[in-house]
Amino acid sequence: MQLVLMLGVRLNPINKGHIASQCPNKRTMIMMESGDIETEEEEDSDSMHPLEDASDVEHAVEGQALVIMRALHVQVREDADEVQRENIFYTRCHVKDRACGLIIDGGSCVNVASKLMVDKLGLHTQKHHTPYKLQWLNECGEVKVNKQVLVSLCIGKYRDEVLCDVVPMSASHMLFGRPWQFDRRVIHDGYRNRYSFVKDGKKVTLAPLTPTQVFEDHI
Repeated sequence: MQLVLMLGVRLNPINKGHIASQCPNKRTMIMMESGDIETEEEEDSDSMHPLEDASDVEHAVEGQALVIMRALHVQVREDADEVQRENIFYTRCHVKDRACGLIIDGGSCVNVASKLMVDKLGLHTQKHHTPYKLQWLNECGEVKVNKQVLVSLCIGKYRDEVLCDVVPMSASHMLFGRPWQFDRRVIHDGYRNRYSFVKDGKKVTLAPLTPTQVFEDHI
């Protein structure tokens, strides 16, 4: 899938290395009599997904859609629904009992709410403390971002309030970037494209729509 979005992308510096004695991924090497070598991982190797439980996974909500957004550039292959390697995270959430599209993108340095969603739902906005200009990828060219909105949303049992910049956006109703991930201390499972975190003392895991569902959602 290709998404026509370039929102405040920041390049992260390359992580520094570590010496062998401080390696966080230590493994035990066992030499067998046959000459074969076996690798034994640490006992807590299953801690890669400490937050996720089958009962905690929240899938996209159902309901009356707010509006039909412009279709994303989706190329659905036969095996695409099982493999999330090339897919961005896209799901649906409830805002004022209306189903709204939500994208999670770690390449964005801000959280964004679509001006169309804000206007349609009559959400209360506030002045942005640090207004800025954004070169946006739709026909309006440069946009001055001077408003924010506190959006109350829910996906299954997960309920939250997220402060977003109000921007004219056609790819989705909302986009959560690095600020949301940072504030929630999110762990991203890149293989299954799921986001896990703890909210109000409860484990939450957000699962994406499949490419076929995204395609049908936008059609």
